[in-house]
Amino acid sequence: MHGWNPPPYNIYGLSDGVSLYDELTRKHAEELADVLRPWRHKYPAVEVTEDARAGSAASRLAKASREASLLVVGRRIRRSPFGAHIGPVTHAVLHHATAPVVVVAHE
Repeated sequence: MHGWNPPPYNIYGLSDGVSLYDELTRKHAEELADVLRPWRHKYPAVEVTEDARAGSAASRLAKASREASLLVVGRRIRRSPFGAHIGPVTHAVLHHATAPVVVVAHE
């Protein structure tokens, strides 16, 4: 799942609206497919559903958890001992998901 926010000028109507939104949706869907491609080849038996839409990734994941048996989210490995160790999306999902959540560290 990939959430993204449309540019402010799209929201306030300073663009032609639908065509820009459709183009951004297509671009983000292609980027998500590119990121997932190597993993699909490495683990072909794992079912993957791609979803790239405008909006908060945290709220979309929390909503999707209602129909999930398990929700897996990632976090970057931090080298610094200070500061937050999970991102805002993972933090929100841990607090709002209805399914069990696994947080996997990655670089």
